[in-house]
Amino acid sequence: MLGVNHATSGAAAWIAVTGAMPYLTSGAYPLDPVGVVAGSFICAGAALLPDADHHSATIAHSVPIFGRLTAGAIGSIAGGHRYGAHSLIAAVAVGLSAWVLTLLTLTTDRLGTFSVGMMVGSAALMCFAVKARDMVNSWLTAWALGALFGLLLVLLAPESVHWFPLAVVVGFVAHLAGDFLTTGGLPGLLWPIMPRPPKFMRRAPIISRVWRPSGHVALPVLGDTGSVREVALGTVLALYVFVGVGHETLRWFGIDLLGLF
Repeated sequence: MLGVNHATSGAAAWIAVTGAMPYLTSGAYPLDPVGVVAGSFICAGAALLPDADHHSATIAHSVPIFGRLTAGAIGSIAGGHRYGAHSLIAAVAVGLSAWVLTLLTLTTDRLGTFSVGMMVGSAALMCFAVKARDMVNSWLTAWALGALFGLLLVLLAPESVHWFPLAVVVGFVAHLAGDFLTTGGLPGLLWPIMPRPPKFMRRAPIISRVWRPSGHVALPVLGDTGSVREVALGTVLALYVFVGVGHETLRWFGIDLLGLF
């Protein structure tokens, strides 16, 4: 799946889980409008994290030289693209890392105690999100917006420290779901354990496409990365995000569209 569609799917997943749109959200983890809108950017950025194992991914270009070196190191540790960084183990590790970030606090006379770790993490994820969606032209601008976002988050929504790790995990898992729907698939949820199908099942028309001889699993309804079907899904998800953010923004200002009808 393309980076832009990964970011969109992350934002859409967060709105679906936390938003208040009737019939279009689950209400599984309801938040106020600030949490829904701010979290959608964090989730969009987190949805790009699994591809940190690839040298040409969005994140690899975020910092000159260092970004590519980091991506190369992650790819080596993970065993290559779409292996370790695309597994449940990675999702758990990233979630724990996000939680640890919330514990890194700083106390000042003017601001009191706040999570500087979450501020930095949110800034980076916001930077990734706006660049992946081509909202800005340069990485410098993206980092500037990210820094402003992180600062505003700790000032205006200090309660975000409680849902920040969840937003990171939801975005990460949204990425895995997106790749599972393409022909590339995933290394299996239990990586590094990658059970292979028995030989007598490897020639079965349907099973061979879902459970590969290599141990990878996929439900390739979207086809190859960048296919027309993927672009169509990305467009629908982008529209959903636009409507969701609009709804939450109006709710932020006390406007209930349903109450007007």
